[in-house]
Amino acid sequence: MDRRKIILDCDPGHDDAVAIMLAAREPSLELLGVMVVAGNQTLENTQRNARNVLQWIGADVPVYAGCSGPMVRDKVIAGDIHGSTGLDGPVFPPLHKELEPEHAVQFLIRTLLDSQGDITVVTTGPMTNLAMALRLEPRITEKIARIVLMGGSITNGNVTPAAEFNILADAEAASVCFRSGRPITMVGLDVTRKALCYPEIVERMGRIGNPVSELFVALMDHFCKTQKAIFGWEGGPLHDPVTIASLIDPQLLTLKPMNVQIDIRSAQSYGRTNCDFYGYLRLPPTADVAVDIDVPRFWDIVERGLRRYSEEQA
Repeated sequence: MDRRKIILDCDPGHDDAVAIMLAAREPSLELLGVMVVAGNQTLENTQRNARNVLQWIGADVPVYAGCSGPMVRDKVIAGDIHGSTGLDGPVFPPLHKELEPEHAVQFLIRTLLDSQGDITVVTTGPMTNLAMALRLEPRITEKIARIVLMGGSITNGNVTPAAEFNILADAEAASVCFRSGRPITMVGLDVTRKALCYPEIVERMGRIGNPVSELFVALMDHFCKTQKAIFGWEGGPLHDPVTIASLIDPQLLTLKPMNVQIDIRSAQSYGRTNCDFYGYLRLPPTADVAVDIDVPRFWDIVERGLRRYSEEQA
């Protein structure tokens, strides 16, 4: 079986951590590297968090630190959701996994230029690293098989009424990526808010009983509490892993081609993903936008992903 080559660009983040868990041991995917950007927390925190997660799950995947702030706007972080470390909750052992010396943007450029155009770039944080790479070395554009992002929304945001966090954090970067002409799958709040990690889901994953499922439970204990405090949900929406799950199972999401433009000029609606759902503008589609998700199927994928770590121990 041919494995789909992916690079994961993230800002861990509790839900990013689960995305890493799913990607690192999935037989149908080949995770070439984890790039890290400032977003849910500062770059110092997010790169450490990525290394902590990979060390915990025993995955020999390199980690590359990228951009410490957006291309234009001031930096924003999501400490109210993810805590002062960006990954509050679990207690990690001493960290021994090293950070790669190469900058994430340079790693992405080098890897794409050396590829056969068969690499999917998955972004679950602000799109700064990818946008900077596209600006620095335009030759990589045609080498990107597809961009799969967690970000945006057809309807309501989660930081402002208009904008979702990953897009708001660097809307200029998102605009560069959406105007790149590459195939894009946009996995936005419209579907990820349906993947609510209710207490019974946490209990279900906890019954797996391996160290990785224990980490999942510790992550969700903090994440679900903050989501309930801020949004009133009984379970936190597990946004970022939906990207990886959709690559594992292409039947997971219902997609609709749309013309998507990023608002980078408005004061009130900065960061909105303007999705032409009904084709009013008669412009060509720029993204396949997720409009629905098979939620039971998603949790089955998560459970299978966590159970893989038990199989390795057997």
